[in-house]
Amino acid sequence: MSEATARSVAGTTRATAQSARALALAGVAALTLSYTSVLYYVADVTRGAETMLAVLAGSLLLGILLGRYVGTTVAGGVALSVAITGSVGYVLSIPPDQRALLFTTRVVTDTIALLTGLSVLRLTNAGVWALGVAPAPIIVSWYLAVRRRYVWSVVAGGTALSLLVLTGDAGPTTTLTGVIGGATAVGVGDVERAGGPTPQFDAVVAVVAAMVVVTASLSAAAGGATGTPFGDGGESPTVESTVVEAEDNIRILGSISLSTDVQFEISAARGNYWQTAAYDRYTGQGWVRTGETTAIEGTRAGPPGSARPLRQEVTAQTDLGSVPGAWRPVNVEGAAVRSTQQGGFRPETRIAANTTYTVRSRIPQYTTAQLRRAGTDYPDDVTATYAGLPGSTPDRVSERATEVTANASTPYDRAVAIERYLEEEKRYSLDVESPDGPIADSFLFEMDAGYCTYYATTMVTMLRSQGVPARFVVGYTTGEQVGDDRYRVRGLNSHAWVQVYFPDVGWVRFDPTPAGPREAAEERQIRQTEGNGTESGPNSTGPAEGSDTDVVNLTPTTPVPDPNVTATVGNEPATPSVAGADDGSDELSLPDLPSNRTVAVWAVTLAGLLAVGRRTGALGRVRTAVALGRQSRSAPDADAIRAYDRLETLFELRYRPRAAGETPRTYVSTLVADGAEEAALSVVDAYEQARHGDGVDKTTADDVVATVDRFVDEWSLGDRLGR
Repeated sequence: MSEATARSVAGTTRATAQSARALALAGVAALTLSYTSVLYYVADVTRGAETMLAVLAGSLLLGILLGRYVGTTVAGGVALSVAITGSVGYVLSIPPDQRALLFTTRVVTDTIALLTGLSVLRLTNAGVWALGVAPAPIIVSWYLAVRRRYVWSVVAGGTALSLLVLTGDAGPTTTLTGVIGGATAVGVGDVERAGGPTPQFDAVVAVVAAMVVVTASLSAAAGGATGTPFGDGGESPTVESTVVEAEDNIRILGSISLSTDVQFEISAARGNYWQTAAYDRYTGQGWVRTGETTAIEGTRAGPPGSARPLRQEVTAQTDLGSVPGAWRPVNVEGAAVRSTQQGGFRPETRIAANTTYTVRSRIPQYTTAQLRRAGTDYPDDVTATYAGLPGSTPDRVSERATEVTANASTPYDRAVAIERYLEEEKRYSLDVESPDGPIADSFLFEMDAGYCTYYATTMVTMLRSQGVPARFVVGYTTGEQVGDDRYRVRGLNSHAWVQVYFPDVGWVRFDPTPAGPREAAEERQIRQTEGNGTESGPNSTGPAEGSDTDVVNLTPTTPVPDPNVTATVGNEPATPSVAGADDGSDELSLPDLPSNRTVAVWAVTLAGLLAVGRRTGALGRVRTAVALGRQSRSAPDADAIRAYDRLETLFELRYRPRAAGETPRTYVSTLVADGAEEAALSVVDAYEQARHGDGVDKTTADDVVATVDRFVDEWSLGDRLGR
């Protein structure tokens, strides 16, 4: 090899290595972006986005510098020190009265829960946890990437991503980005290190596909997704499935439907809203209930102010995953329950149908005058938990809230003003498109209509932007009165509302969702059910005559049964156009389309199968078998041309491929001279006549097709495909 040629080869090798290195580092960057985007999102929700951004940038820079200038031992010590510092910081952020839990067997249970679907956002100090976790995988991953140890670099970053997949916080797109990035880094890393040829991308695609399918399945299982990642889109979910049964996380969706199924019957001296859960952390797209449940010892304390007792006897008509009861519940008899950090109860296991249990509540008592003079001396834990918003909440939400409450001088007046504004400005409908941006911002500025979760989320967000502690609450409205002090509660009574905190009173309910449309839709839905032959009790959507609750809702259409406690009650409604409902029309009903997640997973799976087929040669064998299969007949010229194509495929298998620039006649003639059957020349004659001459007749076309069929049969194609 000449010196010039050697230099040329060396230059080409260096260029190939440099390109591969750039691609490998881009893959590591994509993997890093995938898990850090989740950590940044957690920090944003907990109002620590700017700090997280600084931590991420500093960790990346430190990892790169360590990779360039420091040995493995020192770098490992730095990464370990950073990880320990983050862990200690997280422990110290936990209140002292809760810190002891970390040093008991409880920490093992919580760790297992985190690895099997407990969202990071449910941690009370999720932002501190994210800040503590972020540096170590970035430092280690980029230290190794700079040193060209791509496999171990991907292991470090992939471990962080896998944890967030298992917690359910990394969605399909994020997971796919990380998987593709990691597989790319591994696939081209060896090429860069060895300065070798272009990487085998079919192997990379196969690895990516396998990782996507596995991570999608883990994400669905860990995140509690309904169905498998390969299921279809399904019907519109019902109100109770998205609100009451959402358990620890509520994601606000688009169109939903109503269900008339009876959930439970409840006996109580007066009607009320039957609360099941309260949520404290707003994510922009939904709500999270932080903290874990704890065992109950005796009767809990009631609200801080005056309260009156209410005994409720609940009989489940179906399996219940919640414990409905009036706020504030202090004791439950007849069912095994645990206490949440928000003051509610959760069953240890689902309550079986026909089970009867008793809830004892202490109902807050107050007057509007008392709420007006309650002031703003909120407990520190209330402000820390119930007054925060994600850092990415648009400023125009706060600006609109300021406009709406311009004439309000107290937190109570601000709550009433916002409640009235939403009732009057927004139309109620269950048939809406799910917004792409933050829910409250979208509902305020881009949507004309929504249902209870939109109203409640927006009111809480507006109040918090004004410094008023508020939270998102779900449960059931009163239901149908079916006897003296007895109420029948259906799925369509599922509802979401707002609680606002007042010093020396506690949590007070507000309901910004318009009551009139809800009640009308409820009646319509029940009448439709009765028309279909389903049993239904008398429809009385409000509470018993003369009952009073703790709701504050001063709309012009609301009756005020008690001058000291203004109240309004209503049930979860719908508009005449309900997604998924049978309205008796003759219009064609199209089947539900698969979800985007399903389409994406299936597409990646198909790509992986094709890559494996190409890598193993199976795809080529299948393609050859199809090419040589029995020929369907059409016009004579087309049949002659197709017969030659089959002949060339067969000769390629038996002898050699046709060389570049070699004509079909030269190719076949050469092979006939070397021993191929002379009848093959008749196939070439027909091909040339059909392609370049005056065409062939049907008899000629039939003859050459039969000739090629005979060649395929005689040469035992099946054995040759296995070579």
